[in-house]
Amino acid sequence: MDNKPIIYLDNAATSWPKPPAVWEAMEHSMRESAANPGRGSHAMAVKASRVLFEARKRLARLFRIKNPNDIAFTLNATHALNLAIQGLLKPGDHVITSTLEHNSIRRPLEALKRKLGIEVSYLTTNSQGELDIHLIEKAITSRTKLIAVTHSSNLLGTITPIADIGEIARRRNVRFLVDSAQSAGALSIDVEAMGIDLLAFPGHKGLLGPQGTGGLYIHPSLELEPLMQGGTGSKSEAPEQPTVRPDRYEAGTPNTVGIAGLTEGVNYVLKETTEAIHAKEQQLTFELMEGLKHIQGVHILGPDVGIERTAIVSFLLEGVDPSEMAFLLDQQFGIAVRAGFHCTPLGHETAGSYETGAVRASPGYFTEKSEIVSMIEAVKEISRTLRTIN
Repeated sequence: MDNKPIIYLDNAATSWPKPPAVWEAMEHSMRESAANPGRGSHAMAVKASRVLFEARKRLARLFRIKNPNDIAFTLNATHALNLAIQGLLKPGDHVITSTLEHNSIRRPLEALKRKLGIEVSYLTTNSQGELDIHLIEKAITSRTKLIAVTHSSNLLGTITPIADIGEIARRRNVRFLVDSAQSAGALSIDVEAMGIDLLAFPGHKGLLGPQGTGGLYIHPSLELEPLMQGGTGSKSEAPEQPTVRPDRYEAGTPNTVGIAGLTEGVNYVLKETTEAIHAKEQQLTFELMEGLKHIQGVHILGPDVGIERTAIVSFLLEGVDPSEMAFLLDQQFGIAVRAGFHCTPLGHETAGSYETGAVRASPGYFTEKSEIVSMIEAVKEISRTLRTIN
């Protein structure tokens, strides 16, 4: 960037900028409480333990979780999803998922198909990413152990009706895993009301924390096999992993400094409210879509303007490779977007963009309306230039 202004529209990958309190808390933690939490009784170790406990309390409040100790910290949502999927499923189990899913769900499932012989049903959505929940009910068999879906597509922005799916899962006695990578911090989530047994979330996106943070909510009635074995600071005399939560799922030294920052990110979300955050992001998203749809050659993926979605706008410009478009936006206009397949090839098949991939622009809570205007004008200029050349 070399101190040049940047218009950051890649919040679906990592949110930026962060609230000042986030990096201030990280610096304070590094200076004052960077010891190993739960591994000692000296003052600094106790401070470190409090950092983790405060983060769990804030997250429990945000997601309406009764017991903060039912939250296990992970490196990111991918780590959390692997813990949920690999920790739950056994040979012969059946899983229901959708064609919207990120590779963080698809690849662990495919790995267990090869290793354990589990069966996976991929339910196809329409081109806007809408899933007919009646297909879920029909797909359930006596061997169905898990329903795993994203709360919002990282390609299309489509919002999945997880409360309705949770009701089906609860009624049919099937466990329910939700990937909230694109919704945590932007949409209201109530694990009890929505029937969620497992909630995977990243810290570095809508929760406004640093990279290398995230977590998994695990319903108190559910026991998972740990993804890793090792030191926990509790039951150190035992050769097996302890059963007490959250230690059972948090082997090794945690990212205390990062979690200190995550706490402040969650505090910011709680103060602003997910309702206010979603309202602003959705308005920015609709303004971007409205501007792009009038540009010759532009095709926008996902739900139409006016239909609720998260802050994701994926699009194609006829005759332009998405990677070239992203390069031009960056180099000529200082606009950061993401191009390619967004780790969801099935999603691109569903949307009809598998041959090319797409350009994804994702506003955030700190995006200004003027930046949306600049993005629209940049795409207009690229389109106009290419038409002139051709």
